[in-house]
Amino acid sequence: MPVDAAGALAAAPRVREIAWDHKDVQLYHLGIGAGRPATDPGELRYTLESRLHVLPSFATVAGGGVPGVIGALSVPGVDVDLAHVLHGGQRLRLHRPAVPVRGRATASSRVVAVYDKGSAAVLVLRTEVADADGPLWTEEAEVFVRGEGGWGGERGPSGRPSPPPAEPADHVVERAVRQDQALLYRLSGDWNPLHADPEFAPRAGFERPVLHGLCTYGAALKAVVDTLLDGDVTRVREYRTRFAGVVYPGETLRVRMWRGPGVDGAGAGETVETGETAETWEARVAVSAVERGDAPVLADTVVRYG
Repeated sequence: MPVDAAGALAAAPRVREIAWDHKDVQLYHLGIGAGRPATDPGELRYTLESRLHVLPSFATVAGGGVPGVIGALSVPGVDVDLAHVLHGGQRLRLHRPAVPVRGRATASSRVVAVYDKGSAAVLVLRTEVADADGPLWTEEAEVFVRGEGGWGGERGPSGRPSPPPAEPADHVVERAVRQDQALLYRLSGDWNPLHADPEFAPRAGFERPVLHGLCTYGAALKAVVDTLLDGDVTRVREYRTRFAGVVYPGETLRVRMWRGPGVDGAGAGETVETGETAETWEARVAVSAVERGDAPVLADTVVRYG
């Protein structure tokens, strides 16, 4: 069996040293669509080194190397065809108010769950990142491997996305995706040919290359930060999503946002890593592709912020 659940769970953590600087941050921001218009003061926060602020989703590419969805496939007990792999979801929790513009840290990754969905296996890869001053962030990538389920293992939580709130969104913004967006984003480290090679894409079931899910993930967070948080990246505490569909370069993202108080155990008075207490709020987000009848792209998306 290509996915050995016991072997994957028992494998020792993969530990590596990572480093990044302002050039990596700027490249990532350009890769998710920042810098339009190029002279807009709000965009210069993402593109100009003298006033640079780091969007927290940069954590998914910090230090380069393979992204979590690919890293999960290099774990002992996992031997699968990349064409059968889909990124199911992503979760990020910040342990400090801001990701540094430059840094050096240790990243420790391990598979923390393997689920049997019958027609697919699902692996959850958790990565803990810390520097000399302590924890920086924790991220989890949920990876679907088609055709590798059916061994009788635990099914795990439901993978079926929930519908967005029924009431009208508090804010709706649209963001155009460049034709070359995937080619630019992949320079941050995700070289999966699905996002660039028109001969590979049909092997994975797509008519042409698709945008990286984590590129959409970053673009959606930027829309929320710019719209709800006045561009203040330090207010983001946690960000999670399920990938409900694909985006093709050249399409338009419609980002709908509903804001409210923190739930699920979070709320006023939560203590953050700095020792401060702050009221925590929550934005529920739904992202769709405008040109395909608002086809869902990101679902069950939540941004928690202070």
